[in-house]
Amino acid sequence: MIRSTFPSQLLEQAVNEFNKLPGIGRKTALKLVLSLLKREASDVNRFADAIKNVRNNIKYCKVCHNICDDDICEICNNPDRDHSTICVVENIQDVMAIENTQQYNGIYHVLGGLISPMDGVRPSDLSIGSLIERVSQAPPQEIIFALSSTMEGDTTVFYISKQLEPHHIRTSVIARGISVGDELEYTDEVTLGRSIINRTEYK
Repeated sequence: MIRSTFPSQLLEQAVNEFNKLPGIGRKTALKLVLSLLKREASDVNRFADAIKNVRNNIKYCKVCHNICDDDICEICNNPDRDHSTICVVENIQDVMAIENTQQYNGIYHVLGGLISPMDGVRPSDLSIGSLIERVSQAPPQEIIFALSSTMEGDTTVFYISKQLEPHHIRTSVIARGISVGDELEYTDEVTLGRSIINRTEYK
């Protein structure tokens, strides 16, 4: 039987939970837990409540699948946004990245991933069906594909564009100011903003 190096089982349990988070090793997890122990009980309780609220109460927009507090997100509900343009992105982080550029005023559609047969991600695993349904019910003037310039991203763009062909909607992709293979969420705001503005028609 291996003896635990932790002086407290409660401490070890907390470290193990933090260690499950992406990018958090055991040393970092221990540092975070010990930091919480130094804080006021009220601060730690607020921290715990915030985590519980995110997990239990946060919602996904019924229109675009962005995260929100109500059934419909603020972007989809905003009458000042250009609802004739839909920007298709991989995840919620990409919505936040594009919003930070302040160069786009349309609405979004979050796929929840990219088609990747190698990883077992099929079109049916993503929100592609609801995008086609949106287009069928209220055809936009343009759909912008703001997906990472990777094999998975290009595969997803190709698949969706084929599904959209019967609707005769203009489709475009963000300019290749973003290097091939780069993830969208890690691109700097200036480059990302210019890529949105200088998008090209997808053929």
